[in-house]
Amino acid sequence: MSNKVKTTKMNQSKYKLVPRLRFPEFNDAGEWEVKPLNKACQVNPSVQNLPNKFIYVDLESVKDGTLLQKKNIQLDGAPSRAQRLLKKGDVLFQMVRPYQQNNYFFNTEESIPYVASTGYAQLRACESNDYLFQYLHNDKFLERVLDKCTGSNYPAIKSSDLSKIEIAIPSPLEQQKIADCLSSIDDLITAESKKLESIKNHKKGLMQNLFPSDGKTTPNFRFPEFQNAGDWEETILGNHCKITTGKLDANAMVENGQYRFYTCAKEYYLIDKYAFDTDALLVSGNGANVGYIHYYKGKFNAYQRTYVLDQFSQDIFFIKYYLERNLHKRIATEKKEGNTPYIVISTLTDMIVALPKNKKEQQKIADCLSYADELITSQTQKIEVLKTHKKGLMQQLFPNIDQNHKSK
Repeated sequence: MSNKVKTTKMNQSKYKLVPRLRFPEFNDAGEWEVKPLNKACQVNPSVQNLPNKFIYVDLESVKDGTLLQKKNIQLDGAPSRAQRLLKKGDVLFQMVRPYQQNNYFFNTEESIPYVASTGYAQLRACESNDYLFQYLHNDKFLERVLDKCTGSNYPAIKSSDLSKIEIAIPSPLEQQKIADCLSSIDDLITAESKKLESIKNHKKGLMQNLFPSDGKTTPNFRFPEFQNAGDWEETILGNHCKITTGKLDANAMVENGQYRFYTCAKEYYLIDKYAFDTDALLVSGNGANVGYIHYYKGKFNAYQRTYVLDQFSQDIFFIKYYLERNLHKRIATEKKEGNTPYIVISTLTDMIVALPKNKKEQQKIADCLSYADELITSQTQKIEVLKTHKKGLMQQLFPNIDQNHKSK
């Protein structure tokens, strides 16, 4: 036998369908099995009759695996898409815009039944629902789903196409071990996410108390050294800073430029030339992120619907937090019925702001809220580290079916 033939056989044997990382007790458990999804689970189990009253789970009800809202509805008023009667352990896979991965593991025991939209595929595993739920979030599986999606604005996959996508299945014991490992990380992410929400709510509470309520001239809470500093003064924002807009459109963006380019979408691109060299607040003037506020110091350029506020006579960070607290109310007030909200320059220049007379009080308030933002940033980063760690584990705990196919 030639050396070339030996090498080929060795290369083929290298690509057994096993994961790169395996729990020690399964090292000698052999190869995983490849099955189309509909052989590993029931896809959209048939239902004879729906209950007269149920909780409806639509595509807006779930985000990041969490059920955000419970919509109690009657059958006679239910939308036509309400067809998936859920059983404990069922997995809902988002078929419309599946890249969002807003899938849901239904593990609830309640007296009232749940019914899901046909925007989901309802999957009922033959062995481990926990394993199936985790596998659906494997990047390689998602790639195969997206390859079969149709549509551009709302890409979607048909249940019949989803059913044919192959998945890798180990023994039931190994399935459960993998699911338990990944679920424990999910539990950590959930716990840290709750901490993040707690910090955000704390910041909201601070802002409600550190700034005067509508119609009042002093806040509910005041730092001790400013208890006798008198009422805050109302003025207009345009008296305390310069307010302009960027001059460029989205076509000005380049991939490898030298300076930041701020847009209403709040992404920060690089560009070849700058128009501003200052410390400024940038406010998105329209779009989904209308009213978003960002601080930046240095050389930059801006989109024509992004407002640039600089040359402040007051503490810039105090103004930033004041706008965070109040700008959305002004935008809502100015919005005409039926129109998408947007900002014109007078929205900002003529906006009434209440200011403490003492700049040190402004700075104290800004420092307090800045510390809350630092906690939010730190907690957000902690969650991202956990998510990245989980993604890396998944790449190693699930074998690459595509690589296995290429080697044959």
